[in-house]
Amino acid sequence: MSKTMKQWQIAMPGRTNLKLVETAAREPRRGEILIKVAAVSLNYRDGLLIDTGFGMPENMGEPLVPASDLAGTVVATGEDVSRFAAGDRVISTFIPDWIEGAGPGTARTPNGRTLGGPLQGVLAEYVTMSEDWATHAPAKLNQVEASTLPCAGLTAWTALVERGNIKAGDRVVVLGTGGVSLFGAQIALMHGAEVIVVSGDDAKLHRVQQLGVHHTINRKKEDWVETLYQITNDHGADHILETVGGPHLDKSLRASAVTGRISMIGILDGLEVSGGFVPLAVKRVVLEGIQVGHRKGLEDLVRAFDRTEIKPIIDAVYSFNELNDALDHLKRGAFGKIVVELN
Repeated sequence: MSKTMKQWQIAMPGRTNLKLVETAAREPRRGEILIKVAAVSLNYRDGLLIDTGFGMPENMGEPLVPASDLAGTVVATGEDVSRFAAGDRVISTFIPDWIEGAGPGTARTPNGRTLGGPLQGVLAEYVTMSEDWATHAPAKLNQVEASTLPCAGLTAWTALVERGNIKAGDRVVVLGTGGVSLFGAQIALMHGAEVIVVSGDDAKLHRVQQLGVHHTINRKKEDWVETLYQITNDHGADHILETVGGPHLDKSLRASAVTGRISMIGILDGLEVSGGFVPLAVKRVVLEGIQVGHRKGLEDLVRAFDRTEIKPIIDAVYSFNELNDALDHLKRGAFGKIVVELN
């Protein structure tokens, strides 16, 4: 490999501070693997972190490499590496310290060690990381497709399968048509659920119908909660992927079935959520925050994709040099995922 490589860095929040630089490539140490990056998928969080810092200090000190989700090929291994060999196709894990179970962190200091902030991210030609921070890529997906699983795909899988125990016949409401939402629709359909997608864009609702979802609702033209009641004969939703957040939680509480489950995922309407206590208590709703998921869950998701012919929904692919264009697209709103591909 070359002794130098290109990577994107940011030292302070703000798009003008995002720079493509040439830096030294680091050989793997004991327990590490060196990955030649083929593709990086972007998440809403990545745009927030670059534009506003999203909880990072104003002066980050050491420049940060953004983004968390890569697919690539192992090109070298350090001593004592046992999980991978050169030539293996891999994907990264969003929360590298969380292998399975409840995970690290305490009440005072919950786990915040995630790739792409505060840990160094993956928008680089080569990435060196612990072998524990990666898993094998799905055999049935190409590199661009595989790069979409670590955050968006795993978040939906954790909400519906790992935590939600979804089963055939469950009514699943998916809010929006971004990456997590479309993965949620696909995973729900994979398990035989009845899927309802809510969006304010007729064109996107038409596109999502091609995935085989059972119902679509335009929230700008009708009260989506009331329409859901009609669709389900007042049963409501057994699972809701709440990607909006803020005061929108109240609508999800009203839409939930008795003993339904709401997975809090998104923050489009703000970090502070609010909703009525009565539907939460009387319907005995399970309300759970979802922080992506653990490595074992990602391995389960990989196996699920290898058992099916389902492909992740990718709205656009940009070159490594077109990162700013990709971020602009992300900010406008994507139908599925935005991916940056490296040569």
